[in-house]
Amino acid sequence: MSDPLYPQATPAVGARRKELAPEINDAFEAFSSAVFADGALPSKTKQLVAVAVAHVTQCPYCIKGHTRLASRAGASDAEIMEAIWVAAEMRAGGAYAHSTLALDVLGGGTHDSGHTHEHHRE
Repeated sequence: MSDPLYPQATPAVGARRKELAPEINDAFEAFSSAVFADGALPSKTKQLVAVAVAHVTQCPYCIKGHTRLASRAGASDAEIMEAIWVAAEMRAGGAYAHSTLALDVLGGGTHDSGHTHEHHRE
């Protein structure tokens, strides 16, 4: 495919981003550096969290970048994959937990809110 869905993140793209909003770009870079620095959580753990979150947000740039950074921070391939599995479970768990909303609408919940949403019924 000659026109990829996600263009390559290049130094030129980063320079253009900075050129268009230099103060905001610098603030974001400082924020990012502070967030991923060792603190109550070591940077390796923060990168593993970032890998998991990147999979939930489905950001291909974040997936690639934070996977690389997690590996550089000392995370093993198995640790990275396990973080991805945690993300998958949390994503699936959200759907499972939110079934409570559907069951409530259907009258199968523990309470009936008394609201009928006629505009949603067919």
